[in-house]
Amino acid sequence: MQKLLSIVCIVLIITSCISSKNKKNTEDSVALEYAKTITAEELKKMLYTYASDEYEGRQTGEIGQKKAIEFIKNEYMENEIPSPIAINDYFQYIPESFFNGHAKASENVLAYIKGSDIPDEVLVISAHLDHIGITNDGEINNGADDDGSGTVAILEIAEAFKTAKKNGHGPKRSILFLHVTGEEIGLYGSRYYTDVDPIFPLENTIANLNIDMIGRVDKKHEKDPNYLYLIGSDKLSKELHDISEEVNKKYIDMKFDYTYNAENDPNRFYYRSDHYNFAKNNIPVIFYFNGTHEDYHRPSDTPEKINYELLETRARLIFHTAWELANRSERVKLDEEKSN
Repeated sequence: MQKLLSIVCIVLIITSCISSKNKKNTEDSVALEYAKTITAEELKKMLYTYASDEYEGRQTGEIGQKKAIEFIKNEYMENEIPSPIAINDYFQYIPESFFNGHAKASENVLAYIKGSDIPDEVLVISAHLDHIGITNDGEINNGADDDGSGTVAILEIAEAFKTAKKNGHGPKRSILFLHVTGEEIGLYGSRYYTDVDPIFPLENTIANLNIDMIGRVDKKHEKDPNYLYLIGSDKLSKELHDISEEVNKKYIDMKFDYTYNAENDPNRFYYRSDHYNFAKNNIPVIFYFNGTHEDYHRPSDTPEKINYELLETRARLIFHTAWELANRSERVKLDEEKSN
């Protein structure tokens, strides 16, 4: 009898393991299905508009930036992705006084997908919508890579999550798609969100995935362009870093370059993009970045120079990472020695 019970227990354990593995394989295939909706063709179509001369370099507070926020808003409305602020109100208004004389009043753009199981916990995916405007000689800085690439990537990622939700595969946690203004003049938009008016409580924000320039290849990686610089992934949460690595190996197998993550990095990129305003509030972050290139902050940063197939791959990677963070049973843990 005892032997029979032992055999039954072993069979149950094996069955449970097989069932768990099959469930995980199914979840992985579902994620792959929606990642494929992120395409180079759609990214290119949006970016050729967003980084066109019509948007006048998207300088904070100026006419081109106002056109940019309308473009982003219309994309969300077309895909029936709501705002967390109010019905059809996607803009978080930032008064001119907040910019300390550096810009006129401006706006962040916010959209979100409500989580099915743990809606109060929020993953923030961010990119800056602004750029540096027009030169003194009248040339337009289109900012296709900086940060048109991040902007359209978020729009495609959001559409993928919305499609999943429509098909009954929505994220367990809520996801905020945050397009911030004023990055080029001092991270103003992200600082306004974190320090003045966080739409979702910061203590409920599980992580920030920040995208700033992911459409080009720098000189270091010309011979092997399947790469991406990651910054900050292990600064506050070793678990976030490990999840990021595991997701990459499972779905994409891209080379992660951590050069700019070094504590002594003279470029100090960790402090120079919008993720930092989340990190300073003890929110784990990953900053995705392709590095600088000869067209950085020049009128020559134009849409035809973007590698759209690579942009597609990188956007899919970020989607998969967001999918894992939004759907895992436990929120990503902050390292004990780094928490307040």
